[in-house]
Amino acid sequence: MVDRSTFQAELDALRVREKAHSREGDAIASARRRLPMVEVDGTTPLTGENGAVTLLDAFEGRRQLIAYYFMWYAGRLAAEQCEGCTLYTSQVRELSFLRSRDVTYATFCQGPYEESARYRDFMGWEMPWYSAQDSLDTLLVGRQAGMMHIVCYLRQGSNVFETYWTTMRGVEVMGNNYALLDLTVFGRQETWEDSPAGWPRRDDEHSYRIDGRPIAQWPRLKAGHSDDLGTGKR
Repeated sequence: MVDRSTFQAELDALRVREKAHSREGDAIASARRRLPMVEVDGTTPLTGENGAVTLLDAFEGRRQLIAYYFMWYAGRLAAEQCEGCTLYTSQVRELSFLRSRDVTYATFCQGPYEESARYRDFMGWEMPWYSAQDSLDTLLVGRQAGMMHIVCYLRQGSNVFETYWTTMRGVEVMGNNYALLDLTVFGRQETWEDSPAGWPRRDDEHSYRIDGRPIAQWPRLKAGHSDDLGTGKR
C-alpha cells in the first residue's frame, strides 16, 4: 500500500508501455491489411437454415465475411460441447456495427446443422449459423479441423479470397472478458500468468466450466431453456 502520488507515478510509468503496446497493435493491424490473399471456391457448400447454400451466400451480399469455426462433438450432450467456443460465441451479440462496415459475421459449425442449430437456439445466439462439416477439408486446408478458428474473407463479385486466419488465443478478440480481467489486480487467475506469489489461481484446464458444464450454459438453464439437441440423449 502506498500514497496516491506514488501510486499515480507507477501508473504513469506503466501507461507509457500501454501506449507503446497500442501503437504496436496498430502497426500489426496495418501489416495484416497488407497480407497477400488466397482465392477460395465461393461455391463451397454449407448448410444453413433453409438447406444447402454456398460460401458466397454466407456473405449476405456484403463485401467481407468473418467466420468463426465452432468445434462440435457430434451426438454428444449439450453439457459436453466445447466450453471455449461456447464462452467466446456467447460474447458476440451486437452485429450492426460490423454490418455498417460491410462485414458479415457468421458461425461455421464443424458438426451437423440440426444438432448445432438446436444448441444455438438453446444458447440464445442470433448470428447467422451454418454447418461446414462436409467442407472442412476445403475451407481449412492445411489446418487442423476440430479446433477453434477465425477466418476472414473478401468478396469481389463472385470471387472469394481468404485474407487472414487465427486460432487458439487469437480468438480472444471475440470477447471482452479476458480484456477486462487483465485490468484487475488478480488478472485471469490462470496458471501460466506471471503474478505475485500467493495470488489466486484457477485450474486452467477447466476454467471455462463449472459443475460439469460450460459456464455460459447455466443462465440459459436457470431461465428454463431446453438443452435437448435431438440426439436421443438427455
